[in-house]
Amino acid sequence: MHVTVACTQMACSWDTGSNVSRAESLVHRAADAGANIVLLQELFETPYFCIDEQHEHFELARPLHDQPTIRRMQKIAKERQLVLPVSFFERAGLAFYNSVAIVDADGSIVGHYRKSHVPDFPAYEEKFYFSPGDTGFRAFDTRWGRVGVGICWDQWFPECARAMVLKGADLLFYPTAIGSEVNFPDLDSKDHWQMAMRGHAAANIVPVVASNRIGTESSRGVEMTFYGSSFITDHTGGLVECADRETECVLTASFDLEEVRRYRRSWGVFRDRRPDLYRSLLTLDGEHIAPGL
Repeated sequence: MHVTVACTQMACSWDTGSNVSRAESLVHRAADAGANIVLLQELFETPYFCIDEQHEHFELARPLHDQPTIRRMQKIAKERQLVLPVSFFERAGLAFYNSVAIVDADGSIVGHYRKSHVPDFPAYEEKFYFSPGDTGFRAFDTRWGRVGVGICWDQWFPECARAMVLKGADLLFYPTAIGSEVNFPDLDSKDHWQMAMRGHAAANIVPVVASNRIGTESSRGVEMTFYGSSFITDHTGGLVECADRETECVLTASFDLEEVRRYRRSWGVFRDRRPDLYRSLLTLDGEHIAPGL
């Protein structure tokens, strides 16, 4: 199967209607360029509200099946025959999650994923808003292949990528919001950020797609500049497409998924795995196994 994937990037304001309309425009641009799967950035409906802690932001959360933006994206997916991983702030009972709904090319929701690794750093105050995801790492069957989705901080954990590929993912997608570090103004993590995911592609022999936001956002005196640089890798970790730091854009790349599967089989990295030696990965300290494991 030949599949064309797209990543996007854009700036966001507190005009949520404008943000969603701009996201829809990017999706249509990607479809016009031949894309089958289009990735929008993390929490694109609003600014990155996790920059600080404000109780009123919990009002932004919606249940999966009563989320207006997802419904709008379902219509576009069906109209344009696209797969759309849609990032949203999820309310489920008394819990809140940073989630992605996987919309298939017929407009149906084939499942959703809740962010497993939730950061807690200055200007990335996500633990205030989100519980750790309880879905586990997943791969979703869609019209355009079996896809895996992690969310931002998940992308720094090799176990997340490996688990999704073990579950059969042909492509990995990471919606993201990352930029300047308020406590370390001289730190530019862009290259490190890209290299971590390029490593996932190389180690798992799977293409990786990442969408970040652009622009400067501030709240109560805290300011962040997001560095864009959204990108697509091939299955060896090579950069196929990469955006700049400031421009709203759509990037596309095409892959023969069966050819990638053949390459993965021939390389032997999954054949030669030794799960019997990996029990330390089930611990935090490398030594103590929890009872029952």
